[in-house]
Amino acid sequence: MPCLAIHLRITRSGYQPISAIGASILRVLFIICLLLCLPMPAMARIAGPLEVTGTAAPRDLPGIRKSGELRVLVNQSRNSSGEVKGQSIGVEYQRLRALEQYLNRNARDGRNLRLKLIPKAKDQLLAALQRGEGDLVAPGELLSSQGGNVLASEAIRRDVPVVIVARQGNRRYQRLEQLAGRSLSLPTGSVAKEALHDINRRLEARKLPPIVVEWVDPTLAVEDVLEMVQAGIFDFTAVELHIAERWAKVMPKLRVDRHLVLDSSGDMRWYMRRDAPMLSASVDRFLDGYRVPDDQDAAFQRVYRRLYKVHSPMGRTERQRLERVRPVLQRYAEQHDFDWLALAALAFKESTLNPAARGSSGATGLMQITPAAARSVGVSDISRVENNVQASAKYLAKIRRGFFNSPRLNERERMAFVLAGYNLGPQRVQSLRAEARRRGLNPDQWFFQVERVAMEELGMGVVSYVNAVNKYYLAYARERYSLEPGQKVSMGK
Repeated sequence: MPCLAIHLRITRSGYQPISAIGASILRVLFIICLLLCLPMPAMARIAGPLEVTGTAAPRDLPGIRKSGELRVLVNQSRNSSGEVKGQSIGVEYQRLRALEQYLNRNARDGRNLRLKLIPKAKDQLLAALQRGEGDLVAPGELLSSQGGNVLASEAIRRDVPVVIVARQGNRRYQRLEQLAGRSLSLPTGSVAKEALHDINRRLEARKLPPIVVEWVDPTLAVEDVLEMVQAGIFDFTAVELHIAERWAKVMPKLRVDRHLVLDSSGDMRWYMRRDAPMLSASVDRFLDGYRVPDDQDAAFQRVYRRLYKVHSPMGRTERQRLERVRPVLQRYAEQHDFDWLALAALAFKESTLNPAARGSSGATGLMQITPAAARSVGVSDISRVENNVQASAKYLAKIRRGFFNSPRLNERERMAFVLAGYNLGPQRVQSLRAEARRRGLNPDQWFFQVERVAMEELGMGVVSYVNAVNKYYLAYARERYSLEPGQKVSMGK
């Protein structure tokens, strides 16, 4: 409880004198203040609000039922929890909806629960659970050993193999030892890290170089890494066998090397806090009787079958095209405070770096900008490469300045919002951010947050667009040393 503040009036000449009576009053007030500042007895605290200690109060099933809401922390990847225009394509959605029905069917008081899905990065899920931000974790992937105040459910899948995935046509290896010295691209939170530690120790004992882990950008989930392997941007990744086989249905150029198993000792589970034993028991009873529907992946295949079309921008022809337009991209990127590789990635997505490309709605040239958009920033004759790039850079800068200039945005997210505005219109992107805020998502994060709203309301169009440009940018950035010898430029300033 805050202490009372005692104020003396101050005049221009100093403190105003206080009478004897006033002094007596001040002494009484001072004693009262000291008493109020003393610690209060425990009984006097009960009626007040709980103190914030960084961890929410534990909730077991009765408290959850009373609240009417089961808070489920889900892996933010589209593989685990994606939903497109009302169609659930994440592997955990149907199981979680069935859990909701099970809990409501067995409610003694007749009060229904509803699920509140809270997307988090995979490596943040268990920490968020322990802080009390959710009641249940449904990752849809293997999680590393949890420890702490966490209780695992019965196994959803047992002894899950983690296997190597490559691109069709690439050299095929028969043994893991043959990958010595090669690079393995892994998304954040991959359980392959622990298995690779043991494999590399065996390689070291044989005096062989280790398998090198390339931890990819955090904007990439497991399905994004698989797409970049299919495109030939990454050589290899490692992923749970059932996830690799699921995505191979919509990425036909993937090769799942089932014989190259890094580990097969992990079980897929859900997780709860140890102080929620009743919830844990109910979840285990549900999982024991749950059976995966035969058509679980029907919507997934229908939505994604023709969607993953990213291909490598680093082939010989593509690099020759990039070199021809590099000077103009660098000139206008520098003028408008962009990384020129971000403009190059946009140009590759829009025209595969073909200045003669023609698109719909009058979009034209390297950057596929429309005449109307070019005129809005004072540029004409966009058939010329110079003007085309200038108009695009000025238009991107206009979107950034007018809509996404907040210091709350980090530069990667800012660029994602600018790209979404370039594709969709900045006003519509702002409305998606407002809806994300209303749902409790982070309105300052495009990847896995605002993009979820876009997927649900608009479909995969703008999401695929931003993801593709981001992947091309990351592909270029990996080769920056060869694309711009002697130069160092950041994505944005």
